[in-house]
Amino acid sequence: MILNRICNLAENKVPLQLVDMPEPRPSEKEVLIRVTACGVCHTELDEIEGRTPPPKLPVIPGHQVVGTVAEEGLNANRFKIGDRVGVAWIYSACGKCEFCLKGDENLCPDFKATGRDADGGYAEYMTVPEDFAHPLPGFFTDAEAAPLLCAGAIGYRSLRLTGHKNGQNLGLTGFGSSAHLVLKMVKHRYPKSKIFVFARSEKERDFARELGAVWAGNTEATSPEKLDSIIDTTPVWKPVVEALRNLKPGGRLVINAIRKEEIDKEYLLKMDYPAHLWEEKEIKSVANVARQDVTEFLELAAEMRLKPDIEEFALKEANRALIELKTSKIRGAKVLRI
Repeated sequence: MILNRICNLAENKVPLQLVDMPEPRPSEKEVLIRVTACGVCHTELDEIEGRTPPPKLPVIPGHQVVGTVAEEGLNANRFKIGDRVGVAWIYSACGKCEFCLKGDENLCPDFKATGRDADGGYAEYMTVPEDFAHPLPGFFTDAEAAPLLCAGAIGYRSLRLTGHKNGQNLGLTGFGSSAHLVLKMVKHRYPKSKIFVFARSEKERDFARELGAVWAGNTEATSPEKLDSIIDTTPVWKPVVEALRNLKPGGRLVINAIRKEEIDKEYLLKMDYPAHLWEEKEIKSVANVARQDVTEFLELAAEMRLKPDIEEFALKEANRALIELKTSKIRGAKVLRI
């Protein structure tokens, strides 16, 4: 499924085209992957609508990729033919800059994203540098493993950046693929903590309660208790301002979003310094993921037997999955079966 041009999904319900293309060939130190499943992410909406546009078109989207190694390029020896692997948002980094050398390759100026800067997993085959493919625990099916590679990994990084401790109150603003996995992680790793969810959809709020949230309200609601930290996964500004109001003094808001839309930017003008930012509250953004995030999260997911709630689609139904994501028809994660 290829993206040929940037378009507005409200006007174009079929942004991707199903085509036959030659099977890609792995270059040196690359592997060819026969794709079996690929998660569908909000970031694909941003690529299609031009908020984080691909540097060239056409491109094959998809960055939550599961498959098996089908061929090895020259000097590629990390995997064997038939090994099951996953590919995340991080497709490659330079390995030489100050950020890569200290493990923050997500901040590398030459960071390349799967499905945006290189062809991704909405296809039967893709290639990737072997060092950026991840062995997958056998506990998960292919469809269950796919959302772990982005929604799970970025959720893990977001939770780590909050500095959360057992017994503290955590807020989740927005309750889609990533947030529902964070809730499950917190329930496992921090059993004394309470989780409060802010979501515009009643279905999302009901889902959050089913998974163990002690409270769920809309994005403008005041939580019954002040929160030590909040993770925001929404694409707009209003929930950010509202979340700050619910933080304790010294609390931290972590924004897990690749961009914020201009549609409600004026809401920032309603920010009141004493109510929203005073008393040493913090705002921290999440930028991409590093390989270590993916590795550590996959280990944690296997340890806790974490299985995402998923809804499966055939590859040719990718446009329907994207439109449902755009219109907030969400319960867990959407996955394409290839």
